[in-house]
Amino acid sequence: MTTSLRPDGRRLPWYGRFGAPITLVVGVAAYLLILDVMMETQNLNLFPTLLLVGAVTVPAAVLLLAFAVDLPARGHGALIAATAVAGGVVGTTSAGLLEYRALTAMPWLGMVAVGFIEEAVKLILPVLILIFYRKHPRGLGVVLGIASGAGFAVLETMGYGFTALVTTRGDVAAVDSTLLLRALLSPAGHVAWTGMTAWALWRLRDVPRPRHGVRTAIGAYLLAVALHAAWDGTGSSLPVHIAVAVLSVAVLVVLLVASRAPGRPASR
Repeated sequence: MTTSLRPDGRRLPWYGRFGAPITLVVGVAAYLLILDVMMETQNLNLFPTLLLVGAVTVPAAVLLLAFAVDLPARGHGALIAATAVAGGVVGTTSAGLLEYRALTAMPWLGMVAVGFIEEAVKLILPVLILIFYRKHPRGLGVVLGIASGAGFAVLETMGYGFTALVTTRGDVAAVDSTLLLRALLSPAGHVAWTGMTAWALWRLRDVPRPRHGVRTAIGAYLLAVALHAAWDGTGSSLPVHIAVAVLSVAVLVVLLVASRAPGRPASR
């Protein structure tokens, strides 16, 4: 199948083709085992392990699936992995500082400020790569966006899980429900929103009229901000969350399919 071939025509190794389902199955099994052992032994030293496995499993599986599907991403695995790690650290740290300052100075901005800030800081690594990385295959942008969004989602989920443990004074059930909910929703949140914006940014080097590419990038960013603000600003409104999730995932799937064809590498 086309999706199992690398750009050089060679077939992806089995761990590349099946990395996503393997990660998902192993991650879920490991999470359940760690949770069971922790509850039986009452050993809170296992909590960081539980938190890490619960937060990373679904975003990592989505990222591996995107890497396997998107042909232009082949050969850039190290760059994508580094983007996930560094993008998460830079994004969450920057968002924490900027959101604190913005909401302290202008509390009336609320979730709109959060949307603008978080959707911007998750693009720091993809933008730096776009500027300084010598090769720019067309479909690489969406996977780098997914990687940065996944890294951000993992660290944010770990933060929410730790907060749930502290505020409930050690209620592991509350942590478990928090991790489960955020894991299931992560592909429809940061992963999808940053993927679509980074895809639009990567098109700036390919479109014959840069003005059209700029408009597309701005539009994608504003759409991501709107979806983010709608998600955060509607509290526990299930219909709104379902609508945002369906739209976000649908857009991401369309962009991944559109990016499957290998694009010409662009040199600086």
